[in-house]
Amino acid sequence: MNKILFSLILLLSLQLTAQEDLDLSYYLPQDVSYNDEIPKPQDILGYIPGEWHANHDQVVNYMNTLAEASPRIRLENRGRTFENRPLILLIITSEENQENLEEIRRQHVALTEPGSEDLDLENMPVVVNQGFSIHGNEASGTNAALLAAYYLAAAEGEEIEDLLENTVILFDPAFNPDGLQRFSYWANTNKSANINPDPQDREYSEVWPGGRTNHYWFDMNRDWLPVQLPESRVRIETFHQWYPNILTDHHEMGPNASFFFQPGIPSRTHPLTPALNQELTKEIGTYHAAALDNIGSLYYTEENFDDFYYGKGSTFPDIQGSIGILFEQGSSRGHAQETDNGILTFPFTIKNQFTAAFSTLEAAQKMRVQLLDYQRNFYRNARREAKKGAYAFGNSKDASSAYHLAEILKRHQVEVREVKEQFNVKEKTFKPGSSFIVPKDQKHHRLLEAMFEKRTQFTDSLFYDISAWSLPLAFNLDFTAGAPIKNAGQTIDSLTGPVITLPEKSRYAYLMEWHPYEAPKALNRILNQGIRAKVAMQPFRNAERTFDYGTIMIPAQNQDMDAEEIHKFLVDVAEDAHIGITAIETGLTAGVNLGSNQFRALEPQKVALLVGDGITPYDAGEVWHLFDQRYDMKITKLDLSRFSRADLSRYTDIILPNAWGNAVGEEEMKKLKEWVQNGGTLIGFKNAAQWFEKNDFMDLEFIENDVQAKNVTFEQRRDFRGAQGIGGAIFEAKQDRSHPVNFGYKDDKLALFRDTTIFVKADSTSYKNPLMYTEEPLLSGYISEENLEILPGTVPFKHNSMGRGNVILFTDNTNFRAFWYGTNKLLMNAIFFGDEM
Repeated sequence: MNKILFSLILLLSLQLTAQEDLDLSYYLPQDVSYNDEIPKPQDILGYIPGEWHANHDQVVNYMNTLAEASPRIRLENRGRTFENRPLILLIITSEENQENLEEIRRQHVALTEPGSEDLDLENMPVVVNQGFSIHGNEASGTNAALLAAYYLAAAEGEEIEDLLENTVILFDPAFNPDGLQRFSYWANTNKSANINPDPQDREYSEVWPGGRTNHYWFDMNRDWLPVQLPESRVRIETFHQWYPNILTDHHEMGPNASFFFQPGIPSRTHPLTPALNQELTKEIGTYHAAALDNIGSLYYTEENFDDFYYGKGSTFPDIQGSIGILFEQGSSRGHAQETDNGILTFPFTIKNQFTAAFSTLEAAQKMRVQLLDYQRNFYRNARREAKKGAYAFGNSKDASSAYHLAEILKRHQVEVREVKEQFNVKEKTFKPGSSFIVPKDQKHHRLLEAMFEKRTQFTDSLFYDISAWSLPLAFNLDFTAGAPIKNAGQTIDSLTGPVITLPEKSRYAYLMEWHPYEAPKALNRILNQGIRAKVAMQPFRNAERTFDYGTIMIPAQNQDMDAEEIHKFLVDVAEDAHIGITAIETGLTAGVNLGSNQFRALEPQKVALLVGDGITPYDAGEVWHLFDQRYDMKITKLDLSRFSRADLSRYTDIILPNAWGNAVGEEEMKKLKEWVQNGGTLIGFKNAAQWFEKNDFMDLEFIENDVQAKNVTFEQRRDFRGAQGIGGAIFEAKQDRSHPVNFGYKDDKLALFRDTTIFVKADSTSYKNPLMYTEEPLLSGYISEENLEILPGTVPFKHNSMGRGNVILFTDNTNFRAFWYGTNKLLMNAIFFGDEM
């Protein structure tokens, strides 16, 4: 019989079998015996995995039960999610290894240090970090983890004993507890007794925002490098505790797909990744192929996905001497679904994930010495190529942003030092207290290069994710790769917040500069306390210092609180926000005086965020997270399904994130327009631009890329179209610092993250263009030549007055993935100073 035809018949028979009379023999090898004292999944869950979607509580319960029953398993609780779910890790190895686990860990980490040539690789276990379902609605991974953990705990015989003796498995059964819980509820509550594989059934279409993301709707598989989320922080801590040789990341893709394993598209591998890394990935892939061949599952490799952005779980290890591996299983998105390959059942997807998990362990064991040697040589070669000198970054007006970047580096075990004394490099000033020095000659200098690089040349024009992420640009920091190491002070073991000066008591007024990152947090507290505050529309100077545009002035008199209460409250605000507040005893200042009309009164802001069907969850979640976690500001999430009944008069500002389709209908549009005309401020992002233009909120002129396909074959058409997109790159804009949208920025240039091709023509009136892309805007990342010709001179910001209100547009994402600190203040300026625009 034709081999391909046989595989298809076998595939269909396996899927049909998975729908009826399901038992563990469908998943588990039957040529081994199992310890009867180890509880089976169904003993704790009440069902065999695949019959229902396990929720996170059930997963944790079963893993705790296994750890109590098996001496092969040690369970760690490393922290909590935003929804207070435990972030557990199972360390699985032989009982003898468990007794010497810390010594094994220390010896393994020694592979990455000087002197590693003396280590005996022949007698050293390999370390494998296996992680499942970082996207919560890609649930076959976590459900396979239930079976994999059982097998590792209960299987008996020489084969499993050899595996566990030679392998330490760092087993994370649920990378995304909050999303998994959300999705399991959906899949289970919509399951019928008679499973219906019709793709149009409600079971296969989650309600917004779906279970893919975490609590704040972040795609956590983009956070391995910036490490902004609690789930990511424990993963990175585990990684640096052990430095695993292999890290696997189990995902799902569309129902009509089969099964993918890496390597991905070779031309889209990051240049800093060693070629040997991809060769080893390919060799490991032969084990996956053999295992999937054995059960008749279709698969493919070296297509679609890539290893470029180091913020993904399967790529992050590649810059650390490890091998990252992505698995993608065609998804049933419920319990069974009709597909191009026949009926795809949930149990079948679990079986494939289980199979790949164990082909990984087989490869790790058989390639053990090879993988250990690769890791040792990675760090040995890195030490040889390490350069002298240092990086430096800082912001003399915003110590807090520099501190938050230093936080990321410390999470990655990067050596960070104090600045001993002020120095200048190419007109950039680095001061003690607001700057840091990072030596280049250190263990993780390759990771540092990946974090700090600005790259504009590429071998491929397509990327699975963003093409640029330079962290100093993201944080809007002064940066140099040529800092004198002689100016480096003590190595920082534990970061503390920026040093601030607490205000003395004043009988006249207090001044708070708007430069520090946490200034909006402080202002929000002040205004909500009922304290009157004003913003300076022009710079001024007292006897000691100059205060810039956007400085906040708090009068000491004519307040509802007395002078003593105000002082005590402002001291608390300064300590909480790590921001300096200055007492001043006279209103007679150089430039505008404190009683001038150039100080404009501010009001407490009440902000709403449009969410629901049609709104991009990532963009909405970034705004929610920014308000809730960074600035301690309340924000009301207005679901579009209930918008017609909402009382908009409660809000000063409404934010419209990026959306698709007709997310905001005609009735909602009319209601928003009336609200704006009555004094509200509507702030839109990205493709809100077209909606504003279409519905007469703004008069915008777009510039289109009309490039025509010439000498492009049918096969090349997708690559041609894809190359004209901007998947995520960094561009330079010039700023009019006197405009309220730019208050708090010390320079006249700003790096913006852009992932759209929305090009808006500048206004003929110059002062209406406070942000404009420069003539040579590309700082880092990929953009087609055609788009790069269009971008200079276009504008990423627009403001329009409408009645008594305001309409504000940002064509770019100012809050990208929670690590784009440098432009968060643009949104805050729109919130607090919109009426002054």
